[in-house]
Amino acid sequence: MSAAQWRKAMNSGAGRAAISGRPARGQTPVSVVQSGGLTPALAFVRLRHVLVLLALLAFPWLATPFITFQIGAQSLTLGLIALSLTFLGGYGGMISLAQMTVAGIAGYMVAIFGAAASSDASISLGWPWWLAVPVAIAIATLCAAFIGWLSVRTEGIYTIMITLAVGVAFYYLCLQNYSVFNGFQGFQRVQAPSVLGLNWRDPLPFYHLVLFWSLAGYFCVKYLLRAPFGIALQGIRDNPRRMNSLGYNVTAHRVAAYAVAGVMAAIGGVLLVWYNGLIGPGSVGTSWIINILVIAVLGGMRHPIGAFLGAIVFVLLQTFAIDLFDRERFNLVIGGVFLVIVLFSPDGLLGWWAGLQQRFSTMRPTGRTSHRGDSP
Repeated sequence: MSAAQWRKAMNSGAGRAAISGRPARGQTPVSVVQSGGLTPALAFVRLRHVLVLLALLAFPWLATPFITFQIGAQSLTLGLIALSLTFLGGYGGMISLAQMTVAGIAGYMVAIFGAAASSDASISLGWPWWLAVPVAIAIATLCAAFIGWLSVRTEGIYTIMITLAVGVAFYYLCLQNYSVFNGFQGFQRVQAPSVLGLNWRDPLPFYHLVLFWSLAGYFCVKYLLRAPFGIALQGIRDNPRRMNSLGYNVTAHRVAAYAVAGVMAAIGGVLLVWYNGLIGPGSVGTSWIINILVIAVLGGMRHPIGAFLGAIVFVLLQTFAIDLFDRERFNLVIGGVFLVIVLFSPDGLLGWWAGLQQRFSTMRPTGRTSHRGDSP
């Protein structure tokens, strides 16, 4: 259905009632947000976005290069991959455990098509980065769409198991295949390129590179959620049968959502392999598959910014928890934090914050009240 047909259906009343009707229990209704006469492309831009952007731009000038690279760049990179899961799970109702797999496919493709060090020098083709990176993102996006095509015909635990099976299968493929993926050794020295004399591997340039793509992914999701495609996707999440009866192709919308999420995960995978400087089977193992899910849930699955908040918490714990605990006990620490947040706030950190705001707002005096015994 085209955008013009969608607007006609929404204005007719029947389509508006079908899409913005009462959602299922525990789900938010789907609505079109129009704010102050702004166009849909600018309707979600607020003062807080400008303030956060200024803070992010000032961060590397106030922090050390280690903090800028280790905390800032890594958090934004993992947050971009987790954002793809947030988009699928929070707004499409599809929990995919294959997002880190898609990111790993992009990372491997960059190493294979570009320049990397391996035990077999003939594996890497040595293409220039401006050709290897788009090809890697395109292949990863196609793989994401294929994974979506396999899993969208199921729901709930079956979708989770299919995507988990794809992720585990790709892990063992990378581990056991030496002719293409170089086995357990993977690829070393997969470095970010130097453009016009600027080395993107350096902390400051790499941070700004990751910041640009993270902001692009965030605002792309915010825009899509207000576009006809995003509103239809949320309607499919709430009631797929009703949306199908209105003429929407439920399967096509879900596969397209996997493709959109695949683009974000693929870009995050390219940035992650440049951040680490290497890629191997451990980068796409089950531990990292679960870590992306933990990051998305920590921040809040129904908020695009939640993916980045969860990534910040995860990276901070990963970086500084080893000063208090053994490195082998990190999973126990992150598991405890995850359990506490899920138990007390099913909507993650942002849900916790919203609950505190609501509690304090109810405690504020609403006006002048008269007490028993006082004169009128």
